[in-house]
Amino acid sequence: MDANPALYTTIPPQGERKPGQLTAQQLKQYFDEGFVVVPNFFKPEELDLVREGVKDLVNQLVNKLYDAGKIKDKHEDVGLFQRFTLIEKQFPGAGVLMHKAGILPQSFRDLWSHDHLLNVMEQLIGPNIAGHPVWNLRVKTPQNEESVVPWHQDNAYLDPNALNVLQPTAWIPLLDVNAQNGCIQVARRGHRKGVTARHQCCVGNTWYVELLEEDMVKTLEVDMDNDLVTCDVPYGGVLFMNNSIPHRSLTNLSNEIRWSLDLRWQRPDKPNGFYGIKESIPMRVEGDPNFKPDFDTFSKTDRQLLTKDIFFASKNTDEGATNDDDDDDEFDTTITGPWMQRWEMVHTNRHTARFKPHDKYNWVKA
Repeated sequence: MDANPALYTTIPPQGERKPGQLTAQQLKQYFDEGFVVVPNFFKPEELDLVREGVKDLVNQLVNKLYDAGKIKDKHEDVGLFQRFTLIEKQFPGAGVLMHKAGILPQSFRDLWSHDHLLNVMEQLIGPNIAGHPVWNLRVKTPQNEESVVPWHQDNAYLDPNALNVLQPTAWIPLLDVNAQNGCIQVARRGHRKGVTARHQCCVGNTWYVELLEEDMVKTLEVDMDNDLVTCDVPYGGVLFMNNSIPHRSLTNLSNEIRWSLDLRWQRPDKPNGFYGIKESIPMRVEGDPNFKPDFDTFSKTDRQLLTKDIFFASKNTDEGATNDDDDDDEFDTTITGPWMQRWEMVHTNRHTARFKPHDKYNWVKA
């Protein structure tokens, strides 16, 4: 599955430099290697507000679980980087519920539309900018399989109609991250052919697709001995990637939770590859300095519920599913999606057992 390599490797014409934008060297690295880490991109107090937003979301979910009798202890006296681990012990899969919630507190909205981030996006894709409908708050509790994302390209989760669309990602951790607590590892220059390699579905007991190392070498010409980069990112820093670079997240071997946000953008006049399920949100319009994103309208469309309506099988008791996994259960901890139809199904589990194929999405497998 090919895209125009120049899309991922050619620096667009640049205007007068704006606050927060990448330096010439950082911009070159982004297009040459497919990623760049920018330390101290935000002031700590800017991300402190995001942490507070995460705390509020945790409170909401914990109260919901407690009121439903799913947990017996709220652990209200425990901090942000330990509390959810204790919740997961009482209700395994609580992290999946957090992942599926899709709530955008004001601090998340302010971060996603932050002038400095949008200024960087201008450098990468031009003056008209939209937020991609796939954004994620990730809670990586220690030694948790469901939060260890294997090698993949982001393009592998999307409709092939968006392969020729540059969709930059900002991966923003909410504490210092390194190999010990599960940072991101990238395969630099794996994007340069403009190819989305073959992936397989699904890994272990998760909903993730996987790009095998042999395909990274054969198809993307990655040198597994010299091209892998472990991306330490300090609090306030940002890892910028493109949607074709192979990457994975490592296991959290620490005693703290690794919270992070991944946010995406693209040109608003291009397909977003989300299967027509949800539209992008315009964030910047050339010639209109007063333009503001309409987050209220954007948030009314729940991508998880819409995806579930299309790709979730009711009362499925095949391998991995249970009668307790009711499709109307607000505490359902399974995830399905169209990527399960796009790639060869080599391993089944409770997530894939709930997957319902849709005739509209009969692609030829890579």
